Amino acid sequence: MSTPRKSNRPLRPPTKKPTEQGRHQPRQGGRREASDEFVDEDRRPAMRPDAHKSALGTPEGMTLEGPGRERRRGPAQGGPATFTEPERLQKVLAQAGVASRREIEELVVAGRISVNGLPAALGQKIGPGDRVKLNGKLIPLRFVQRTPRVLIYHKPEGEIVSRDDPEGRPTVFERLPVLRKGRWLAVGRLDFNTSGLLLFTSDGDLANKLMHPRYEIDRQYAVRLLGELTEEQAQQLVDGVVLDDGPARFNSLQAAGGEGVNHWYHVTLSEGRNREVRRMFEAIGLTVSRLIRVRYGPVELPSRLKRGMWMEMPEVEVCKLAGLPPPPPKQGPPGKAQPPKLRRTAPRA
Repeated sequence: MSTPRKSNRPLRPPTKKPTEQGRHQPRQGGRREASDEFVDEDRRPAMRPDAHKSALGTPEGMTLEGPGRERRRGPAQGGPATFTEPERLQKVLAQAGVASRREIEELVVAGRISVNGLPAALGQKIGPGDRVKLNGKLIPLRFVQRTPRVLIYHKPEGEIVSRDDPEGRPTVFERLPVLRKGRWLAVGRLDFNTSGLLLFTSDGDLANKLMHPRYEIDRQYAVRLLGELTEEQAQQLVDGVVLDDGPARFNSLQAAGGEGVNHWYHVTLSEGRNREVRRMFEAIGLTVSRLIRVRYGPVELPSRLKRGMWMEMPEVEVCKLAGLPPPPPKQGPPGKAQPPKLRRTAPRA
């Protein structure tokens, strides 16, 4: 049997077993031991004496704004909770820190939560302008303004404003970017052989506001005629002509130049009936050889936006168009504002 060799390495000092008080201290250098996840009973945070009670047993004197609780019954520090759109009552109040969703359901059933002065219902949705109270005290909630998106598109001739065409013709929606949520809504229509300004939005309320007749939003068109209008004919179009679907009239009519047999005119009207401009000129015996929409309400067709191209309207202009408060200024170093980017996309297969 061989004799064991003696090692030349120095002996390590004996390791000291961690004491009960020191075993929970992290090692130097910021690393934690596996035992750090255990906490001594003496080091546990003090529990509220009413922790065993449910949300229906609020102690006397406790308010939503009261500090020093392990579980806050009000919004988190730094202001009211923020939401982007109407949500279910349980979700909003839970995210605001009022209570858990289960406890909020119990509060609703007990009739202790009201919305706009009426008892709340399970699953009820709340949004901006709704006043939610718990035990008669207002809960501060804040909903962020959600600005709709608006696209400005220069429609060329040869595209139809429809998602599905039985004849298989190209549609304007084939060129638009894909939305993650929802879909693009066309604001009005343009005929297959009509070009010019076409608006799209992701918000149904804004689309209705821009299209509904009661808002009387005017559209301006550049019209090229085969022939020249007489003063009597121009006055007749302004006074009104009778079409198959009722009377129609231009709000204004102005000459815009031209030569030979082709003459340009600018007309405005507050309706969007099918082929209305063309039919009005046909009613007095003239033919429209080209029709371009150059303005829709306050939105004009940008000169640098060529046919088949689209651009997204800046948020400030969208808020003005939708009647919303202007968005807060963006943080960052001041600089020259960049013009919106122009996009040209090929139709999707």
